[in-house]
Amino acid sequence: MPDPLSEVIRLMRPRAVFSKGISGAGSWAVRYAEFGHPGFCAVTEGRCRLSVEGEAPVTLEEGDFVLLPATPAFTMSGFEPAPVQRIDPQSAPPPGGEVRYGRLSGPADLRQIGGWFLFDSPDAGLLVSLLPRMIHIRGAPRLAHMVRLLGDESARDDSGRDLILERLVEILLVEALRSAPTEAAGPGLLRGLSDKRIAVALRGMHDGVSHPWTVEELARTAGMSRSAFFGRFSRMVGLPPMEYLVVWRMAVARKLLRGGALGIDEVAARVGYGSASTFSTAFSRLTGQPPGRFMRADAVAQARIT
Repeated sequence: MPDPLSEVIRLMRPRAVFSKGISGAGSWAVRYAEFGHPGFCAVTEGRCRLSVEGEAPVTLEEGDFVLLPATPAFTMSGFEPAPVQRIDPQSAPPPGGEVRYGRLSGPADLRQIGGWFLFDSPDAGLLVSLLPRMIHIRGAPRLAHMVRLLGDESARDDSGRDLILERLVEILLVEALRSAPTEAAGPGLLRGLSDKRIAVALRGMHDGVSHPWTVEELARTAGMSRSAFFGRFSRMVGLPPMEYLVVWRMAVARKLLRGGALGIDEVAARVGYGSASTFSTAFSRLTGQPPGRFMRADAVAQARIT
């Protein structure tokens, strides 16, 4: 059976964009405006405070890793009172070397590697909504090592660099998401996969995207009654079973529609719809445009790239 987590990450098509060293000493505090793109950091030395909008503040320590799939506004600081420096990541120019906050001379109280990347997929917003708002992992040397590799590779100008960065980011995301603590996680894909019965149903949907699933059949797959399964799935994943299935089908459909190799009838059949008209209605409702328009827009975008 396929791994839903890996499939979601592949469809989001992450690619590395930027990585940098960050250090702080003495009194310092920075407030980053909402960014929207996924961001991450790995603490390699010392400690700091992190306050992400909508989440409880946390103390980051050496070995900690944080992933923000959509990077809301957040504040990072030392432990002494300090005026807040405000930064808009959308307009701030990328620094040429390590970024230093607070006291500019002397040893640093904190060192970390931070960065951000893009999801190339137009489905990213739908799929990111299935992930936790903030993922904080304690004592993650493997993740810190991967972040260092990302930083080293992004600083190079060798052939194959972009492909290596894409693969490194994919690996980083899988490692982070499968290492994320699920006990306190909010509803979403990670919470659903942590439940053995719900995970069986999720894998069934991903394995048989064209199958005419019903709630009753998914409940039998999970070994539960219909009502118990519906309630548990909705609480764990944050969407009722059939709504999740539609989100996943449309993500797969957009992948199949890109490039125009398949007609709308064929795509509809591959994602479980008996007619192109029914598929088009569902596609338009979820994505805001009919599949034919999506194909034409994608063709124009690809022509510009080439």
